[in-house]
Amino acid sequence: MIVPSISVRRAQESDLPGLLAIYNDAVANTTSIWNETLSDLEGRRKWLEERETQGFPVLVAEDTGGIAGYATFGPFRPHEGYRQTVENSVYVRGDRRRQGIAGLLMTQLIADAEQLGCHVMVAGIEASNLASIRLHERCGFHEVARMPEVGRKFGRWLDLVLMQRMIC
Repeated sequence: MIVPSISVRRAQESDLPGLLAIYNDAVANTTSIWNETLSDLEGRRKWLEERETQGFPVLVAEDTGGIAGYATFGPFRPHEGYRQTVENSVYVRGDRRRQGIAGLLMTQLIADAEQLGCHVMVAGIEASNLASIRLHERCGFHEVARMPEVGRKFGRWLDLVLMQRMIC
């Protein structure tokens, strides 16, 4: 379902409280982010500045209630040989999940990657996160690997699914 009251645009510093709330909710309550430490406003500010300095987009989906979601991509690995491969992240506010927002963000994110000359976009997804796996499939990604028990959170081992999409 596509929600017409959503606009997708580049993130601004004024969006940081909304980005922080979504990020910390994912850290505290999901296995979407494998961190266990909550961030603060200064941490998110530094993160946004790093993305901008490196030339990577940070997109926000905004609704009448504020920031409904965000998406970005960054380096897949730090070595030069991977410079045209990026890894994406997409997160949606808890009360707006499964309403088409992540798909809107991903569509623009893929377009940005194409414009920047990226060759491959990778997604690392916790194996039980079927909503994210299905989202990525709808966006043209396919599974390329499963890595059992490579992470741990909430007292249990997590499996990682790697998906990828050729960009250009």
